[in-house]
Amino acid sequence: MSTSLQSPLQELLRTASLPGQAWPTAEVGEVSRAAAPAHLFLAVTSIPVGNNPIGLAFSPSGDLYVANGGPSNVSVISTATDTVVGAPIPVGGTPVWLTVAPNGNAYVPNSGSNTVSVINTTTNTVVGAPIPVGGQPAVAAVTPSGNVYVTQFAANTVSVIDTTLNTVVGLPIAVGAQPVGVAVAPNGNAYVCNRGSNNVTVINTATNTVVGLPIPVGAQPNFVAIAPNGNAYVANIGSNSVTVIDTTTNTVVGLPIPVGNQPWGIAVGPNGNAYTANRAANSVSVIDTATNTVVGAPIPVGAGPIAVAVAVNGKVYVTNINSDNVSVIQFPPTLAPINPTQGLITGGTVVTITGTNLTGASVNIGGNPATGVSVNAGGTQLTATTPPGAAGPATVTVTTPGGSASLVNGFTYILPVHASSLTATPALTKLFPPHVYFPFLTATLTDQVTGLPVPGQTIVFKIGSNLLGMATTDAQGVARFNETLILTLILANGGYDVEFAGGSTPSAILSPSSAHAGVIEP
Repeated sequence: MSTSLQSPLQELLRTASLPGQAWPTAEVGEVSRAAAPAHLFLAVTSIPVGNNPIGLAFSPSGDLYVANGGPSNVSVISTATDTVVGAPIPVGGTPVWLTVAPNGNAYVPNSGSNTVSVINTTTNTVVGAPIPVGGQPAVAAVTPSGNVYVTQFAANTVSVIDTTLNTVVGLPIAVGAQPVGVAVAPNGNAYVCNRGSNNVTVINTATNTVVGLPIPVGAQPNFVAIAPNGNAYVANIGSNSVTVIDTTTNTVVGLPIPVGNQPWGIAVGPNGNAYTANRAANSVSVIDTATNTVVGAPIPVGAGPIAVAVAVNGKVYVTNINSDNVSVIQFPPTLAPINPTQGLITGGTVVTITGTNLTGASVNIGGNPATGVSVNAGGTQLTATTPPGAAGPATVTVTTPGGSASLVNGFTYILPVHASSLTATPALTKLFPPHVYFPFLTATLTDQVTGLPVPGQTIVFKIGSNLLGMATTDAQGVARFNETLILTLILANGGYDVEFAGGSTPSAILSPSSAHAGVIEP
């Protein structure tokens, strides 16, 4: 069964048709069962919420609060799992674009009941009675003082709510016609999009007074976001563009940036990219705010994207008013070199990888999965423990829901260093008359870490500074050298020496060792 919004609300949630613009087939305010074609890639995933989802905002815990205009409630999404948690929270009539204040409370403008509901985001319960504001409240935004500004679409004003008392303070601030979006710049000024007068009003939030004349922008400005560089980005529904305002001079910068059809929402992520929710195009455009140019092709999302928010980890959440869900966009990861760049073949080395879009990552090194993968809240750094691997370079691959990236030969497996022990058997001879009882000198090489004999290693036999020869250790770690022809020299020097210069096995590097053996007469 469908529900219809009253005429003023339809005006807030829908603009007049403009030349060259197309509208989604589903009427705003009606329960829509239409979905995007099955073959269409809807970002990474989509999360079902209530009917006609509109505004969305993050709580201090990272959870996402979504205002559902149809059933007049708020859904809560865990951004750790991208699933809805708990039951919807009832609020006033037709909740629209909400915000979360520093005290952790969410402030939800209810356009259908001319109130603002307050939600404690720790308990997900409504705090007190709704705050009367009047004038069809549309968008809420937090000021530097912690107070909340609420635009009033039908009254052409902005009201101020004291979040310590949850009451309206002072008189409404007169702005342009049909104010909707509002955002506060680092200088403390609030920028209000006046959809009906095609301009932006600037308010000094310290004095709650208007600064200068309205700034002309595109047709039907609806939402505004502040970039890390301090500029304000204004989404213009009617001109399919984004206008950039220098908030230090309150003047427009450059030409409007063309985006998708009917950009209703805009948000800026921690990487400085701006994202527009193109309602009539069912897509999201990406703008590089360093160059004010569009990056790549629009990203398909659900039906009727109307608002967008970016998490601290760079994931983009988009409310789709006509498909009753929230699309989640996660971009492929980018990687910086791993640290450290080498570790033992036995594994167990804790490594750190920095980059972007690392949330939800798994790590593969040399074809084997790393363990203990942990990603920071911003999705910019992860730690993991290396698996065992073969000696030599190995490729590191990080995979997330948004894609994968690799560091080719980014990590090198090295052998551990083991101490070796070399023992020499005394020469068995008879001095008078000289002769040998056993024709070989023998030396045994042992790995001191494992206690095992080491085969295949070269042992040097010497008498003083004279090199006698070399021999290779057998399976028992024993090297043999014939002493028959050198007996006299052995007797003259009172024995012989053996040396191992060091070497390696498939599992370890062996350190050098040496030994001396005397002469024994049975």
